[in-house]
Amino acid sequence: MVSRERTYRGISARAALEYLEGLGGERVDERSVAGDGWEAAVSTGTVQIGPTLTLTEVTVRFDGREGTLDSLIDRFSQKAMRAGG
Repeated sequence: MVSRERTYRGISARAALEYLEGLGGERVDERSVAGDGWEAAVSTGTVQIGPTLTLTEVTVRFDGREGTLDSLIDRFSQKAMRAGG
């Protein structure tokens, strides 16, 4: 089992959870989704950009088999980048 963590801007936690479900996972609880050989937990925070701008940042912690995670993270990242503009 390996763990990887990625951060994304421009998407909501709700959207991240929906993307994970679309990639074959099922909701475990309000912040986690699990699929065949993987599990992902979503959290949010804010980051300061310059003196006046604050953005929401979504962090996804992926746990699972290495080969499974490589593909899952790539597919998730493609969805997240398209959504963020």
